[in-house]
Amino acid sequence: MFYRENGQFKTSYRADQQIFPIRQDRIFIWLLLAVAFVAIPAMASDYLLRAILIPFLILALAAVGLNILVGYCGQISLGTGAFMAVGAYAAWNFGVRFPGMPLIIQILLGGFFATIVGVIFGIPSLRIRGLYLAVATLAAQFFVDWAFLRIPFFTNYSSSGNVSVPPLTAFGLPVQSALEKYLFVLILVVIFSLLAKNLVRGAIGRQWMAIRDMDVAASVIGIRPMYAKLTAFAVSSFIVGVAGALWGYIHLGSWEPLAFDLTRSFQLLFMVIIGGLGSIIGSFFGAAFIVLVPVALSNIPHALGIPLSVDTAAHIEHMVFGALIVFFLIAEPHGLARLWSIGKEKLRIWPFPH
Repeated sequence: MFYRENGQFKTSYRADQQIFPIRQDRIFIWLLLAVAFVAIPAMASDYLLRAILIPFLILALAAVGLNILVGYCGQISLGTGAFMAVGAYAAWNFGVRFPGMPLIIQILLGGFFATIVGVIFGIPSLRIRGLYLAVATLAAQFFVDWAFLRIPFFTNYSSSGNVSVPPLTAFGLPVQSALEKYLFVLILVVIFSLLAKNLVRGAIGRQWMAIRDMDVAASVIGIRPMYAKLTAFAVSSFIVGVAGALWGYIHLGSWEPLAFDLTRSFQLLFMVIIGGLGSIIGSFFGAAFIVLVPVALSNIPHALGIPLSVDTAAHIEHMVFGALIVFFLIAEPHGLARLWSIGKEKLRIWPFPH
């Protein structure tokens, strides 16, 4: 009754191919953007912006990049943290060695160098697949961790190995307060998510999905596996590199190589699996789950008045969080995005019998 496309006629091919063909979806997206750009800046506290919303947006962007590689092209990767580190350190090095370089150019250059590293370590995907490819990308994680720890050039010969970013400005406007950082990240996340959505809907996206479903059949019908796999690694690494630069510049401000260790790679992989493989919106669902559930679990005992030590609360939080991950994977192996699509399908035929 409320969510149907009856009476919504398409009069052009362009209208038929738009991202959100149903009017209700377009209204929902515009309302969501209005909340993100207007309501949240007006009402959210600095803590909510710094500790929850900014990390959620950046990790969601990184999950979008990883989902292109894992969900759409079927190339498993355990080196996402390494590509984030390359993006962060490359952007920081350009900012340090070329003072006055615009912030957005630094971030894009960080994504460009992450693309180069991603393609280099994506070359083994032309020969191997599955678990062997995961091990090959895991080598990227170990190599990048070693490089940023042992080669002082990357940290500008810092004795401690830590790097710090100066006060940030973009297009002549300061990016220093929590609200300014939130809006800056939100704009970039919206732009890159839109670009990713259009890519996966286009010819290159169909090639990725053909390689994922059956690479032999894809090559028979004329799809070049080398081109499809390396472009997936390139696009994925670029988006992940931009997310890494944002993570270092906007969220952390000062960091060391351990900020992008193997734990970060597994965290992003869990986001993609829980949110839904091959789904842009699933990347946001997975990031929300990973970011918000631990916060909720840590606050529930205090809200119920249960006295728990910090160590005990942390252990219980990890146990419950792990159990929730297992539960969601058993209840819906296709992720939260699948539950979202099932809910939309049920709403389309409500109140008639299913």
